[in-house]
Amino acid sequence: MNRTHLLNKLWEYQHKFGYISNEAISEISKLLNVSAIEIESVVSFYHFFHKTPTGKHTIYLNNSIISELKGFEEVKTAFEKETGCTFNDNGNEEFSLFETSCIGLNDQEPAALINFYPFTDLTPKKVKLIVQKIKNGENVKDFASKTKSNIHYTPPFHKTVIFKPYEMGKSLQPILKNSPQQIIDKITKSKLLGCGGAFFPAGYKWQSCKNNEADTKYIICNADEGEPGTFKDKALFQYLPGLLYEGMILAGYATGAKEGIIYLRAEYLYLLPALEKLLEEFYTKNLLGKNILGIDGFDFELRYQIGAGSYVCGAASALIESLEGRRGEPPVRSHSATKYGYLQKPTVVNNVETLCYAARIIEFGEDYFLNIGTPESPGTKLISISGDVAKPGIYEIEYGTTFKELLGIEMSQATSPYFVQVSGPSGDCINNTEFNRKICKEDILCGGALMVFNRNRDILQILRNFIEFFKEESCGVCTPCRAGNFILTEKIKKIQRGLCTQEDLDEIKQWGKIIKLSSRCGLGKASPNALIMATEKFKEYFNVKIAPNDGSQNVEFDMEDAIHEFDSLIKDTQL
Repeated sequence: MNRTHLLNKLWEYQHKFGYISNEAISEISKLLNVSAIEIESVVSFYHFFHKTPTGKHTIYLNNSIISELKGFEEVKTAFEKETGCTFNDNGNEEFSLFETSCIGLNDQEPAALINFYPFTDLTPKKVKLIVQKIKNGENVKDFASKTKSNIHYTPPFHKTVIFKPYEMGKSLQPILKNSPQQIIDKITKSKLLGCGGAFFPAGYKWQSCKNNEADTKYIICNADEGEPGTFKDKALFQYLPGLLYEGMILAGYATGAKEGIIYLRAEYLYLLPALEKLLEEFYTKNLLGKNILGIDGFDFELRYQIGAGSYVCGAASALIESLEGRRGEPPVRSHSATKYGYLQKPTVVNNVETLCYAARIIEFGEDYFLNIGTPESPGTKLISISGDVAKPGIYEIEYGTTFKELLGIEMSQATSPYFVQVSGPSGDCINNTEFNRKICKEDILCGGALMVFNRNRDILQILRNFIEFFKEESCGVCTPCRAGNFILTEKIKKIQRGLCTQEDLDEIKQWGKIIKLSSRCGLGKASPNALIMATEKFKEYFNVKIAPNDGSQNVEFDMEDAIHEFDSLIKDTQL
């Protein structure tokens, strides 16, 4: 057993004892031949691992901006009142309370995970009932929320790609008539873009991996969906997991990889039993394992790896570090993962949605895909919509759809949309003069999330939540990211206190530029995006927030003058 088993061993102790003790670290150190100091550094890196005992019931309450606007504070107070604990403390033997970032339930906020089972649409009244049931000895598994994915089919049926009826193994049948290179050619011809936010051509990545000669290759599915406001992968896991498996099998066939790993975020642990049951069925039907579909030598194994709560692991290089049993810190790499990836072997890393699209392209044909969407971005895209809309949920839209259409009465039914965040906090924000823009490569791409805010929402509250998220999730390796996001948070607080000047806004832009240029990974490079854009696109709002530059914001504090009245009062009393 080597250090690639480290996360699994840590989870074993975390689940069994509620925390990872020094004794546990010592045992794991001997078992995996990894120093105790290294293991302790890994434990401290991940949000869901604890070094001190936790209660029998760990409650993680989502603190993302949608939750905040839907009643987070009231629900938080109710949990503290009913459990007798405070958040982010050790708690007692029965309960431990923690805040956490987005848990993939933004369309059902406020939401929490209790022992990693979901509880949605929370209110103080619901919290009281939940805690009472726990105190009565009921198992949270038995009364957890039945999470739903509100799926909307926006293109006409003949233009739908993902949410067509699914038949197990159907997308794998073309393997019998096509060589690995022909499969890659189909993906390349389709112009399929990666759907995780980088929009890298999937065909190019597969081809690069195939071209690299090696005795071992890997296909990794990045299912660490951590961008606040994004929950499309959860819908695919709930309703079309077989499509994902088939996309990975196709990638394995095309590139020569024999093993696939699905890196599943811990927030989706409650989905794992059903996912593994389906995996067993794939093996039973000879769609996984040895000589798949009767093709001699076509072998492919597939397994899950559970993450432990780290947004930065959404970056492919950081995810690979995590899989290898290290802190999920994006390393400085001189080669792409398709040459030296997992265990220094050629590796394809695609996200859930990309692999599902790959399977559908092979099933329906690349020409079907090319006849939908726009010339530069054919096909459809899954969008998670939450916030001030009447119909939050998952939308499969044709590329080229405008924001106005998506927000309109025929789709999500937004209420007076004013500030819209595209692709989560790391993406772009747009104002209501831009709603005619199109979601496509030719205009503005969307990684998968729209958070909609109306005119009654405080833009500074939204931006502060975003920046505090990045400050919390920064791995800390890059000083500009670590310190810069802290400085931006303080700048927003200053604006909220009414002490901001034009100089402060200029400094926000300067710091944002420094963070974007000098951070190592996508988290740092993207963290100031929304704040910088907002200062430009909502000038009228920020102009009202700027205090007059008359020097009153920087008056020197005079201690003697401040205590003069108090001293006089004391002297009068003594007399």
